[in-house]
Amino acid sequence: MARLPFARAGRAAGPLRGDSMAAALFALPLLLVFGLFAWWPMVRGLILSFQRTNFVQAAEWVGFDNFERVLNDPLLWTAVGNTAWFVLLALVVGFPVPLFLAIFIGELKKGRVLFTMLAYLPVILPPVVAILLWRLFYSPEADGLFNTVAGWVGLGPYGWLQDPGWAMPSIVLHVTWAQFGTATVIYLAALASLRSELYEAAEVDGAPVWRRVWHITLPQLRGVVLIMLLLQIVGTFQLFTEPFLMTGGGPENATTTLLLLIYNYAFRSGDYGAAAALSLLLALALSLLSAGYLRATRSWSTT
Repeated sequence: MARLPFARAGRAAGPLRGDSMAAALFALPLLLVFGLFAWWPMVRGLILSFQRTNFVQAAEWVGFDNFERVLNDPLLWTAVGNTAWFVLLALVVGFPVPLFLAIFIGELKKGRVLFTMLAYLPVILPPVVAILLWRLFYSPEADGLFNTVAGWVGLGPYGWLQDPGWAMPSIVLHVTWAQFGTATVIYLAALASLRSELYEAAEVDGAPVWRRVWHITLPQLRGVVLIMLLLQIVGTFQLFTEPFLMTGGGPENATTTLLLLIYNYAFRSGDYGAAAALSLLLALALSLLSAGYLRATRSWSTT
């Protein structure tokens, strides 16, 4: 008789095992598709970084020669410097914009939906179309859109994308405009989950808006802000479309980024092994950066 509870438990475990098997079978196609289109390209890229191939002839195993070639390429350090410059400008110029815009929209009594739609509008536009429009706006002629606006205050005309000093800031301005809508919506969603009683108490005490933002909003958004900062850093290191379509990496390689250099290795030089090697180095650098960032900010995001 003492074994009956164990027998009942054993019989009860049967359906659970059956449910687990059914769940595994349902998940199997998803895992296969994810493995085929996500993990296998990573493994294939890792293998390719140690090979020399043009995808027509048989691949030749070259060991670390691809990494040596990439690291000895003078253009690599130009691309690293350009990418770091873009990341810095994007953080200083672009990162605060969606945060403060979301706070502004959150403080509005009316028109929140309208301003949210206007903020998200650039994201809806096809990226290539938006980039080509901005390239037209950046015309170096005096009657170009941005030069016309600058002329209203007695400035310009500027070369914009044709000037090595202005090319990267011009790309940063476009990227900020094109991408701040998504971050704004995320911040608005985070603001909706904040404790409203703190704002009510602050209003009763007569606290101005900037004090409410500094002492209530920002401390409660700290975890979201830190995650968004990491995502922006990782995303900006992978800049490709804008310099590819706007400048082609010029002028004078002033906008040649790491991903654009990877593209040039693969599709202009036909050196797919070097492209894979640089891709792997970039992935390792971003992994180490992300791990160090999460470790350094762990206590900030939980306090």
